[in-house]
Amino acid sequence: MTVSNLQARILIVDDDEDDYLITSDLIRNIPSSGFSLTWCYSYKEALDQMKSRAFDIYFIDYRLGAKTGLDLLKEAVAAGCEEPVILLTGKGNHTVDMEAMRVGAMDYLVKGELNEEKLERSIRYALERSASVKALRANERKYRNMFERSKDMVFTADRQGRFKDVNSATTDLLGYTKEELMLISVYDLFIQKKEEERFRYYFATRQEVNDLEIEIRTKQGEHRICVISASLESDNINKDYMQGIVHDITNLKKAEKATLQIEKLAAAGRLVRTLAHEVRNPLNNINLSVEHLREEAVEDNDSTYLEIIQRNSNRIGALITELLNSSRPAEMKMESHVLQSIMDESVLDAIDRLTLQRIKLEIKYPDVPVMVTVDKEKLKLAFSNILINATEAINHKQGRISVVIHHDPDPSIVISDNGCGISEENISRLFEPYFTSKRNGMGLGLASTLNIIQSNKGAIDVKSALNVGTSFIITFPKNAEGSEKMKIEKQENVE
Repeated sequence: MTVSNLQARILIVDDDEDDYLITSDLIRNIPSSGFSLTWCYSYKEALDQMKSRAFDIYFIDYRLGAKTGLDLLKEAVAAGCEEPVILLTGKGNHTVDMEAMRVGAMDYLVKGELNEEKLERSIRYALERSASVKALRANERKYRNMFERSKDMVFTADRQGRFKDVNSATTDLLGYTKEELMLISVYDLFIQKKEEERFRYYFATRQEVNDLEIEIRTKQGEHRICVISASLESDNINKDYMQGIVHDITNLKKAEKATLQIEKLAAAGRLVRTLAHEVRNPLNNINLSVEHLREEAVEDNDSTYLEIIQRNSNRIGALITELLNSSRPAEMKMESHVLQSIMDESVLDAIDRLTLQRIKLEIKYPDVPVMVTVDKEKLKLAFSNILINATEAINHKQGRISVVIHHDPDPSIVISDNGCGISEENISRLFEPYFTSKRNGMGLGLASTLNIIQSNKGAIDVKSALNVGTSFIITFPKNAEGSEKMKIEKQENVE
């Protein structure tokens, strides 16, 4: 005899009361079980009960008047019913059996073959399998929710890297729609060939990649610095696929770079102040000695030599003053200005040099004024330094400099040239004081430019390729007062 500890609320859906009584008696006679049985003979009422999920298991007769038990099963599953369903029929039919399993029935039983043991086993298997399926679905919903809510790019792809599924953070980061991503692969995003080759090597040899720093390109052509991790996984049908996560660290890298630049400037400033103090003391003694000697000098040759000493002493003093000015935080006069106007005045300061070198200047401004809170005069000096550097980088007859201003997402200006470019090694040292690739340069122009940009709460970045050109990207925080003023003016224009 079968021993059972089953507890369940059961709904029997059958339009024949005699069949219901037979089935219910068999179920009640199952030993050591505690079943609560309810009868329903109406298709519509049965569907409402299944939608409300008031029972733990359903026995449904195949024939229910004008409709069938399969129809009821399909509608209930479509409405979200997850409880197990056992289909009952007067006689066996293989086609109906297969269709019932396909639609979602847990079992298919012939009424004439029912007994207590078969019903107990069917109920037990149905409840156990239903519990497993519910647990799997709950886990799937939980992990799907984590997948979708993740702020990082999460994806699955086949072994060749072609995307199969992505979360919303992926489309936000890359700018592609989900449908567009299904047509490309992970490798299409890589900018550096050596980074792609390293990723392919690790994935092929180790079947996983951990925290590899890469640079990827978005649909809009923007470069983003990211950390990627990926592994080879297998699904239930032993089909391999790639699973990966990408964390965008672009802003972190920019912050690190800005902090490093500030530290370098601070260290250079301390060095300059120390040197200035140590040099000026003996320099003052030299100047005083020259004054005394001038009073006593009789011969012309003596006066000539003294003038040489005085002239070079003054030059040293001027150099010290220039070094101190380049490293000393300047007093700022912060006011709201239109970025386009500041750039126009900077261009005017450099226009003669551009004209003499026959460099073509291309300017692209947005239709709306871009408001920034800055020290206008100092910012003009920074822009002029960049424009002058751009002209000096062009050593051919097809010179071109472009100036593009953006107002979204933050006010920014991009100054690009088609000059000789900067090597990767030199870019990392570009804003260091006293670093220069020019024969007679002091290496203070760009250091001063960085000091000015940062004093104006801005950030500067450089993109360059040898023999292609260089772009300086300067970004400023939004001007809250100017933005609000623009909104009001726009609203007034609409009204």
